[in-house]
Amino acid sequence: MQMAKKVNELEGVDFEILFAGRSNVGKSSVIREITGKNVKVGKRPGVTLKPTHIRYSDLLITDLPGFGFMSGVKDRKQDIVKDQIVRYIENNAQRISLAVLVIDGAAFLDIVQRWEERNEIPVDVELFELFSELGIDTVLAVNKIDKIKGTELNATLDMICDKLNMLPPWRQWLDTVAPICAKKGDIVSLNLLIRQRLHDARRDDLFKYF
Repeated sequence: MQMAKKVNELEGVDFEILFAGRSNVGKSSVIREITGKNVKVGKRPGVTLKPTHIRYSDLLITDLPGFGFMSGVKDRKQDIVKDQIVRYIENNAQRISLAVLVIDGAAFLDIVQRWEERNEIPVDVELFELFSELGIDTVLAVNKIDKIKGTELNATLDMICDKLNMLPPWRQWLDTVAPICAKKGDIVSLNLLIRQRLHDARRDDLFKYF
């Protein structure tokens, strides 16, 4: 794993996959299951302010800092994290081939409701919209589905899609929505969507890294 500290260390990247997500959604676990590599994480949420990179040939996998409520982290620092994330996305939009937004499927709707009660838009919803505005292909990785009752899974996924302006039922969005459980190693749906993007880009040569 390579930690890129200088812009020139990212020269030659032709395909960047960006992972974004709220703190404690299991983003690092998802990346580890996808790549087999551990990404460096802070001792507590909110410590890491800069993206972490994994580089394979001309493929760049970027892990953005976690965002949202961070216990023990001042509001100002949380705002800095959000600004850093948005700035990275906007500055590198032309290079980012795919964004993977990781959410906690069991907690997402409650989080959105709390924000809506304050007449605010959750950061993850804002990011999903930002990716769309910038024309960045996006996959929604709905993690921790093991915490959702099997009989409620489809309804929960329908409501999640609705909050992200994707018309239910969620199965209309099988090319975008990947229900997963990284903790149990169940990431098949996400892996397939990533590989499909690589195939569409005629980059089957990168399959070996996933």
